[in-house]
Amino acid sequence: MHRTPRPRLRGPAAVLAAVALLGGVLYPGATAQAAPRTDGRLTDLVNPFIGTQNEGNTYPGASVPFGMVQLSPDTGHNTGYDYGENHIRGFSAVHLSGVGCGLGGDLPTLPTTGDVTETDYAKYAAEFSHDDEKASPGYYRVGLKTGIGAELTATQRTGVQRYTFPATDKANVLLNAGQSLHRTLSSEVEILDSRTVRTTITGSGFCQDTKPYTVYTVTHFDRPFTTSGTWNGDTVTEGSKKSSATGARNGAWLRFDTSRDRTVEATTALSYVDAKGAALNLRAEGGRSFDRVERAAQRSWEDRLEGVRAQGGGDELRRTFYSSLYRSFLAPNVGSDVDGRYTGWDQRKHLAKGFTYYQNWSLWDTYRTQAQLLSLLAPRESRDMAISVLRIDAESGWLPKWGYGTVETNIMTGDPVTPFLTNAYQQGLLKGYEEQAFRALKKNADGVPAADSAPVGREANAEYLKDGFAPYIKDRQHAKPGDSDYDHGASATLEYALSDGMLAEMARDLGHDADAARYDARAQNYRKIFDASTGFFRARDASGAFTGPADPAASEGFHEGTSWQYQWMVPQDIPGMVDLIGGKDAANQRLDSFFAYDKLLADPAKTAREVWVNGPYAYYNADKYNPQNEPDLIAPYTYLSTGRPWQTTDVVHAALTLFTNGPTGMTGNDDLGTMSAWMVLSSIGVFPVQPGTDTWGLSTPVFERVDIELDRRYYPRGSLTVSAPGVSDTDRYIQSARLDGARQSRTYLTTDDIRSARSLTFTVGSEPSSWGTAPQDAPPALG
Repeated sequence: MHRTPRPRLRGPAAVLAAVALLGGVLYPGATAQAAPRTDGRLTDLVNPFIGTQNEGNTYPGASVPFGMVQLSPDTGHNTGYDYGENHIRGFSAVHLSGVGCGLGGDLPTLPTTGDVTETDYAKYAAEFSHDDEKASPGYYRVGLKTGIGAELTATQRTGVQRYTFPATDKANVLLNAGQSLHRTLSSEVEILDSRTVRTTITGSGFCQDTKPYTVYTVTHFDRPFTTSGTWNGDTVTEGSKKSSATGARNGAWLRFDTSRDRTVEATTALSYVDAKGAALNLRAEGGRSFDRVERAAQRSWEDRLEGVRAQGGGDELRRTFYSSLYRSFLAPNVGSDVDGRYTGWDQRKHLAKGFTYYQNWSLWDTYRTQAQLLSLLAPRESRDMAISVLRIDAESGWLPKWGYGTVETNIMTGDPVTPFLTNAYQQGLLKGYEEQAFRALKKNADGVPAADSAPVGREANAEYLKDGFAPYIKDRQHAKPGDSDYDHGASATLEYALSDGMLAEMARDLGHDADAARYDARAQNYRKIFDASTGFFRARDASGAFTGPADPAASEGFHEGTSWQYQWMVPQDIPGMVDLIGGKDAANQRLDSFFAYDKLLADPAKTAREVWVNGPYAYYNADKYNPQNEPDLIAPYTYLSTGRPWQTTDVVHAALTLFTNGPTGMTGNDDLGTMSAWMVLSSIGVFPVQPGTDTWGLSTPVFERVDIELDRRYYPRGSLTVSAPGVSDTDRYIQSARLDGARQSRTYLTTDDIRSARSLTFTVGSEPSSWGTAPQDAPPALG
């Protein structure tokens, strides 16, 4: 719908002069404080601190939608900021929302006063209090107990800092190139002139060591330093212009006299291509005062949030909803520079022609919710994201699994890229790329990457294609960094079969009938790991024997979950899975047990908080719904296929109580917007029950009305209104539904329905009804 406005330079800010090797820029200063926010904008409802405690792993700092830069404080937590900590080590330029392992944190920058004597940011960290801290979309401010005020804002490829110092002739800004949230392999710093510093940082990591990536930065200050220097290890050298280190502390410090003018502004530009790219990004997006940049960042967020107008619901619900919507737009991130260049996964420089290149692919998470939400609300960007994934295949030889920056991490298991790309296809985002996408997906689905390549792909594919299941091989030696499908053979089998079902639909649409039949057959491989003696899915070893505990609450062979939790992850064939476990009555009994349904009816919020949730990483050894993790995200919608759609509403509305307006208000890690997108879609009442297809399941919205703005290029009607007049905690059951006034008995819509309709209206009441209970009302099995 709305593109992030590209900053335009006017007046004095447009006069840019090259001052150094990289074309450093002369910028006018500005000292005005940020204006108070009193105009009742949607951005006022967003609380960036949600999820910053109890391992939600979000960040409160400044960014713009899908921005390359996420300028945010790091407190010592391995993913950046933790609300329970009270020292800031620096404001670093790269963060990902809700990741589960240390990642990013490049170039932590901190203002200090006095002599520079410490070079370890854990030692020179500044104490702060939440009483003197504020965040909103595109803006962050904190008062450090050193007497320094720090403010942050951002453009797409730059982070802008404003520091307000006490009156002193020893006001410093420390640029730490040698420490980050994951392992820094090497770093270089160079002071180019009296206002400009360049760094090159090479790092590795994310749960395990991975191939290295390199990020380049240029930082330009609004006035000259009085003196400067570098540090290397423990050694601080005044007057030094260059320093490099391998696996050691390394950085630059710049000193200012703030006896009269107490503010210092700095703009840091990033590039994943080279130093020239960072300088170009700085020249294109820098040059404006902090206040102007902050106002533009806020406007870009307001544009995004205005695409979804919710009416009704209490203040708490609206705040959590718009905070979730905000987080849904934080990633993936722009990876190309202003000149279109980007670094591909072959580590070569490429040019993005006719599209913006994106990076950071938490696909095991995002393919279930966030990809679909973005296809509705940001289809132009989603198209470029899908094309970017295809470029990864074209340039590196294989599609990604979990990509960070310019490298594959191989974190998580299964085949998440297939439903991600088939979703893009089904939503009409791959016009002109259909056959290219299908060829890449077919190669991925039918093969395994070469032993000397970085990705693992479908690591257990040889056995899966031969025997119909991925074997669980305990204590197998890992051939490549990252996770191994052999460690989680049962869940990997379910993930492969899900992806086969989605790919079969795409093949059929494109006329590849033989491939469609082959993938349809493979989509039934979930049956190969069903143990009739237990009535649950179970891991099988290389010989084909069931292995591990027979208890379905055990986790052996499943990735971040149990057989109970993976039971419902067969969206390609829910009717077939239901038949396996004994029919709809048996399935409903099992679902009721899984959700503790009797307790839920008595006290939904307490059941969600005390029965379902057992801790942020408590994935294992449980027989109950875990709303904090991805394998369970579709589970509440299984009732749509068992003739009890009202129970979907009961479970979904209970799970929504876990999202609150406070630091612990996330359910689990946000995983680059996955959980936030679940909250947004479930609140609206339209959810992707078959990820990778064009099927959207229905449940009762929590708002009386939601007006969704849609891009007319992809949705000709231009908008969709979802309404449920009178909906409340008591009146939450669908009595009837109408699509543009026509009776809608089905419990699902297709994307074509959304394209052709203007309104979806629910009549609600205090008791369940017969709506959606007929067999033909349920979402159909694929194939």
